[in-house]
Amino acid sequence: MESTAAKRRFQGTYSAEPVQVGCARRALAQALSGHPSAAGATLIVSEFATNAVLHSASGNGGKFTLHAEIYPTSVRIAVADAGGPWRLARHDDGRPHGLDVAEAVAGPGNWGICGDDTGRIAWATIGTDARGMEATT
Repeated sequence: MESTAAKRRFQGTYSAEPVQVGCARRALAQALSGHPSAAGATLIVSEFATNAVLHSASGNGGKFTLHAEIYPTSVRIAVADAGGPWRLARHDDGRPHGLDVAEAVAGPGNWGICGDDTGRIAWATIGTDARGMEATT
């Protein structure tokens, strides 16, 4: 695992409105400028933030918060929202959807969701040293 001394942090809180997903994505992309995991982390954050806006209680006038821990060769990202009922939707259209994208980019075991009706965190770790990193924010 990478040294915690080499870690930088980024955090931003956004209104849970569709336009703010792009704002969060651009802010993270700027914070990760030149990082080898920038594209993957930005894509995953876009998916997690969209889920916070569309599928959580945050979408009813609330907020979501983006957290990132940035290491030289990996990034740990998390999007926290207000939770709400968890509805696993079936997708029979053959296209990958948000959580499918997260798994494809981060890899099995390098992403997850924890929480309940009062708050939820979607997290992922990507990069060359992603395996074995803590799954807590």
